[in-house]
Amino acid sequence: MAPPPRRNPPQNPARRKQGEEPWLAASLRPANFLPGLAIGFILGLLIDLSSSWRTKSSPAPAPAAAPARGSSSKRASGGSVGSGGEELKMVLVVRQDLKMGAGKIASQCAHAATGLYAELMSSNRGLLRQWEQLGQAKIVLTCKNQQEMNRLKETAAHRGIPTFIVADAGRTQVLAGSKTVLAIGPGRKADIDSVTGKLRLL
Repeated sequence: MAPPPRRNPPQNPARRKQGEEPWLAASLRPANFLPGLAIGFILGLLIDLSSSWRTKSSPAPAPAAAPARGSSSKRASGGSVGSGGEELKMVLVVRQDLKMGAGKIASQCAHAATGLYAELMSSNRGLLRQWEQLGQAKIVLTCKNQQEMNRLKETAAHRGIPTFIVADAGRTQVLAGSKTVLAIGPGRKADIDSVTGKLRLL
């Protein structure tokens, strides 16, 4: 008769569990868990404090530069600059009588905005900085013809609002030298509206 099979001695369940999940058991011990939690809290607090300190210590917007003498059509008077966060905007006035296509109008408006921007970079950077900080608002309006565009330009220049007129090169759609778009501003919304308030949106 064969002897009965030998049974292995039972293992300690606590020892087997510890052998299977040593990383989990070790990480959940208070001696290991609490210091990590405290370090994470302190780092988060330091990051939050440093970001709020950066916001408070950021420089205030630069005041508007003094307008250049002898260039009344390109300067902004003190009344045209937004003070205390007042809304500033630029208006692009497109001639209707030229019958330009949508793509042509878009490119001419881009010429007008960048042309005026380039001029103000040398004559009134403070105005540009304020306009940029307030979102660079731009509105596209229409006028009937060249005569109306000239009147708008003269009125804006008389009030000290910067202006720029695009003269097309004549490669597509319109004759060379055609005045296509008038840019007015940036300036205070009330000042711009006093010049262009009766014009229609494109």
